[in-house]
Amino acid sequence: MNGAETLVRTLLASGVRVCFANPGTSEMHFVAALDRHPDMRCILCLFEGGVSGAADGYFRMSGEVAATLLHLAPGFGNAFANLHNARKAQSGVLSIMGDHADYHLRFEAPLKGDTVGISQAVSHWTRVCSEAGRVATDAADAIQAARARNGQIATLILPANMASDPAEVYQVAPPPPALRRPSVAEVAAAARALRQPGAVLLVDGPVLWSDLGLLARRLTKAAGARLMQPFFVSRFRRGAGAVKIERMAYRIEENLKLLQGASALVLCGTDRPAGFFAYPGLPSTPDDPDTRLIELCTRGMDIGWTLRALADEIGEADLGPDDFMPLDLPALPEGDLTVTKVGEAIANLMPDNAIVVDEGISASYFLAPGLKRARGHDALTITGGSIGFGLPNAVGAAVACPDRKVVVLEGDGSGMYTLQSLWTMARERLDVTVVIFANRGYQILRDELAAVGVREVGRNIRRMFDVEGPELDWVALARGHGVDGVRVTDMAGFNAAFAAAMAESGPRLIEVAC
Repeated sequence: MNGAETLVRTLLASGVRVCFANPGTSEMHFVAALDRHPDMRCILCLFEGGVSGAADGYFRMSGEVAATLLHLAPGFGNAFANLHNARKAQSGVLSIMGDHADYHLRFEAPLKGDTVGISQAVSHWTRVCSEAGRVATDAADAIQAARARNGQIATLILPANMASDPAEVYQVAPPPPALRRPSVAEVAAAARALRQPGAVLLVDGPVLWSDLGLLARRLTKAAGARLMQPFFVSRFRRGAGAVKIERMAYRIEENLKLLQGASALVLCGTDRPAGFFAYPGLPSTPDDPDTRLIELCTRGMDIGWTLRALADEIGEADLGPDDFMPLDLPALPEGDLTVTKVGEAIANLMPDNAIVVDEGISASYFLAPGLKRARGHDALTITGGSIGFGLPNAVGAAVACPDRKVVVLEGDGSGMYTLQSLWTMARERLDVTVVIFANRGYQILRDELAAVGVREVGRNIRRMFDVEGPELDWVALARGHGVDGVRVTDMAGFNAAFAAAMAESGPRLIEVAC
């Protein structure tokens, strides 16, 4: 055996079954070892940002860590943006970054780079393998780190000679350390604050898609408090049957109104909310200066234990129909195409328990009212704001949940960042329906320009914000990657295309001219 073989055996023995990969020369021994173990599912992504985005989506929907295979510092650099999103989503990702053989690093080879520095800029845990005989131990520690604190970015740097040199044994990753919990006194103080009129419990993590949401609703109902969630979260339940949890808004101005007058803001599984950017004349945080801020439990702590402890202090009210979202399917819209109508059509036609990956950006605001009325589904959002998340995240979600429909709502500008993910969808026959909102520009930037007070728009702004001249042909782009595509210009066309996509398995793309 060699170091690469012990690495693969350690991954499999520790329950890591998927590797999203974009390999290079320095990883050839690892590639050969992976080939000897067909029980490891290796999925090629044609760009490293697709690799990291897929691993993020896979964790969000399965709760399991996937491995990624990245080629030296430049390859890891290409993966960086979606690793940033994964970090903000608290996703567990094990990045395996190849490197030159350690004896080669004294030379200024073309691909030599600061592997440790680029890893530490986004990873919670980084280690360089320094002995082939310790590769398995290093890998087990990396898996443990990726699973720690409810999910972390762990990066193992594998020099080529550590992979090729002899090694004997593999390891099994130990379980992650026990999650930290707030003190009994902190829980009691938070419980007292939640009983005060106007108090808010802000939650994130598994509370938004598991039975912990029921517990959070029961205890806040007993306390007379509001239950809220941040706007950008890794995963939340929406549509019929979802627990009613008030969602914060994108704009800081709206969140200032939502939180105005709150007596206390208790954070459980989340951080203090902040504006997406700083805006002239507006505060960075939306909580009222007179509101008592209680940071009870971070995302990396024991969220379930904390909620149960709060319920022990406060009690639990019975839940009724008004505590859940009803089934209120909108009628199938007709006539001229609008983004709002598209949201209603998706809600009408989408099956129960689908997965919606939302990178509609400016379109998302208009889609949301309809989607709230859909059958129950999971929604994944862009937690870190680094665009190019949607298509690869849908790849990972579809790999994690092959029996569920995945719908990705994608802006045309952001979709171009990682459009290579279409090819992976086609190759793996993933059941993903891509809806591209082709407004021919970075509309969100036009909105942000207005938000900072710029009113005059000249040639240079238009040239930087518009995505036209030439126009993108998403149907041709899809077909060039092996995915059937269609362009629609009215609701009849969209309804027919989306219904067909829901009726059949496999990847489809619908370009919405808006």
